[in-house]
Order: sequence, then C-alpha cells, then structure tokens
Amino acid sequence: MHPTRGSRRAGTAALLVCFSVVAAACGGEDSEDDTAFGEDADATVRAEGETLDVWIMEGTNPDAGPFFEDVEAAFTEETGAELNVQFVPWGSAHDQFVNSIAGGTTPDVAEVGTTWTSEFADAGALVDMTGQVEGAGLDGTYVEGLVEAGTYEEGLYGVPWYAGVRSIVYRTDVFEAAGVEPPTTWEELVEVGTTLKEHDPEMIPFPVSNAAFPYLSFVWGAGGDVAELDGETWTATLDSPEALEGTQFYTDLALEHDLSTPAASTWDEAALRDAFAQGDAAMIVSGSWTPGSIIEANPDLEGKIGAFPIPGKDGGLAPSFLGGSHLGVFETAENPDLAWSFVRMMSTGEFAEQWGEESGFFPGTGELLEQIASEDDPLVAPFATQMNEAGASLPVTPLYGQIEGAQIIPAMLQSILSEKVTAEEGLGQANDEMNEIFGS
Repeated sequence: MHPTRGSRRAGTAALLVCFSVVAAACGGEDSEDDTAFGEDADATVRAEGETLDVWIMEGTNPDAGPFFEDVEAAFTEETGAELNVQFVPWGSAHDQFVNSIAGGTTPDVAEVGTTWTSEFADAGALVDMTGQVEGAGLDGTYVEGLVEAGTYEEGLYGVPWYAGVRSIVYRTDVFEAAGVEPPTTWEELVEVGTTLKEHDPEMIPFPVSNAAFPYLSFVWGAGGDVAELDGETWTATLDSPEALEGTQFYTDLALEHDLSTPAASTWDEAALRDAFAQGDAAMIVSGSWTPGSIIEANPDLEGKIGAFPIPGKDGGLAPSFLGGSHLGVFETAENPDLAWSFVRMMSTGEFAEQWGEESGFFPGTGELLEQIASEDDPLVAPFATQMNEAGASLPVTPLYGQIEGAQIIPAMLQSILSEKVTAEEGLGQANDEMNEIFGS
C-alpha cells in the first residue's frame, strides 16, 4: 500500500473471487513453463526488438517523466529492448489491476502497493521471484519488513522498491522552550507531554486519533500483534494481554493524561498533519514523506521541525508500519527474464537511490537506508533508522483488505476514546469481527 493513500476500498473481496477463477484458468500449472525464469538470474538479458510493458503509479514522484526517460535509456542500452511505461492513478489502480487480471491483459511488470501483493499472488497473477533474488545474490539485500509484506505462502511475489514509515514529528522550538528532550520510553512520553501541556495549555501535546497506523505502533511496542498465522488460518490477536497493554497506554494518553482533545479522536492522519502545521500540536505520529511537504507549505516552520523514532515501552524502538510499493512480474509476461532485469535495475543501485531522493520515500534496500541514516539529516535519519531497525507489516493475506475496508480498528478506537466501551471490551469486539473475516 502506498503509505499516503490509506487502505484499498471495501468490496474487493467479491472482485477477488471473480478474478481468482479467471486467473486460475490462465495462470495455473499449465502456464508455469511459459513464465519460468532462466537459470542465471544475474545474467545480462538481450532482447532486441522486444518491448516491456510496465505500469507505474502516478503521483508518488511529482516529476517522474525525466526519471523514466533515464531509466528507458539505460534499460535499452543494457537489454536492447524498449520500455513502455504507463502511469496509473492510485485511485483507480486497484480496479484496473482487477480488470486486467480477469481479462488476461496485465502488464509485464507493475508497481504494486504492499497490501495488494498477497491478493494478486493469491489470485495466481504474479510470479514467484524467490529464485531470482537468491540467484542474483540479492538475498538479504532488501529491508526485512518489505520482504515480509511481499512474501505469500513462502514465495516472494513482490520485490521491495520504495517505502515510507511513521515516526514522531515534533516542534523543536516548542520542546526547547519547555526544556524537554525527545522521549525514549513510554513513561518519558507521558512526562514530556505533561510538561508541554503545562508550558503551553493551548497546544495539544500529542493528539490521539482513531487512525490505525499510529495506534498499531503501541500494540507492537507492547509486544502484541494484529493477528497470527496457524497453519493456513489467520487468527486475530487483539485480545492478547500485550495488545490490551498497548491499547490502554495509547488511549490513556488522552483519557487519563489529558494530552489530547476529544476532537482529535476523529482525526485521520491528514487532519493530524494539518493540526501540526497550524501550530495546534507539539508532536504527532506521521510519515517520513511529510516533514518536507509541511515546511514547503509553511515556510515559517523551517528549522522548527524535528523527528524521532517511536519509543518502545521501556526503551528501544516500537515497530512502525512500512507502507510503500513492490515491483511484481505478472504471469502473462512474455519474457520473464527481461521483466526481472527491469525489477533488478529499479530496486537496487542508482535508480533506487534516485527515485527515493526525488519522491521523498526511502529505497527498499538496507544498504541505501543505512547510507541515508548516516547522513544525519534531522528530518530524514530518524525515519531511516525506524525503517531499518523497526519496520512492521500487516498480516500478509488478501483477507486483511476486508478488515481495513470495514474500518474495524478505527471504529474500535473511536468507541474507546469516546468512552462508550473499555479498552478490553473494544478489543474483544474488534477481535471477534476480524475473526469472522478470517474465518477462524
């Protein structure tokens, strides 16, 4: 999933059933030989006269045209083949994929949102690239959390391309005036928030909203998880003691410690950013792609914004959701080896680095992330550290899209924050609703 775009729409389940049947007919065992990769994943592929059709999501890089002109030139020089890049709007991309899979008209390669990869793999539409990654010596190269999100039933169907992660963005000038430092534990987070509130009662120290991703870091930070896989069945685990501890702490920031406001309980992540940009909030959980855009829209905040990783309960880093995109090779690709050449070119080396620089997202390789973190940019390095050391993924199953579409977690948080239910009651209800979808 593109980290700024939210979850895919509800209703996909019905479409999934539809195109799974079609994909099974066109991409089953009989087609494996037609889409098999060559034995040498590190070989230079020559394919003069051929054209590779690629779909890239529109809008991630605001100036993608010149970038892909350079990619096309390098790709043609290396392979002899032409590159046909089609830009697809994020808003219509999922339906376009669904229709193309059903009709057997998929591209050779495409950018695929991380929460879509398992869905398309389950439908038989994507090719397993495990052998290619290992054969090219790239095993262990990519960021672990992104690899996990691209893995379905032990096969790697999405090679990490780029990603964003959430950490805590804060007002450095406000912290300095209040005499506080970025917290490194949950206890310190409460202490810092309390001091900020005493220093400036008009500013919200830490808005607590019903947005799922900021909240989940506290579940993960307490050692909890959303769900676990037992054999082939997912089971929700929000009713665990660890999930309860994380949920209780997160909601108590508002209900017990008074570090938020009732209005913030309905804010999505865009509203959180707006409140921060307008000077109404001292710190928020926000994405790595946001500080630059906040400063661009509010030049007066230049030099007044910093970031730090989300603290774990007793220190260290709390995991944070890695959102972004994979590159997938579709089973309809006429020349899978040529398709792999493109995936390798885009996901490693200079083009991966250049895309990250131009788009404001991070490349999907650990080496490039470590390089970025070492540059010590106060608005970049903390996110790179968060992503490389404490990235997390959601349950890798097509069913999780239904859970996102049903807004189960935001609805639960809203009920707890409005004190209609206790944290334990809310988690129990959400857990039951998730298990109905999981079928467990």
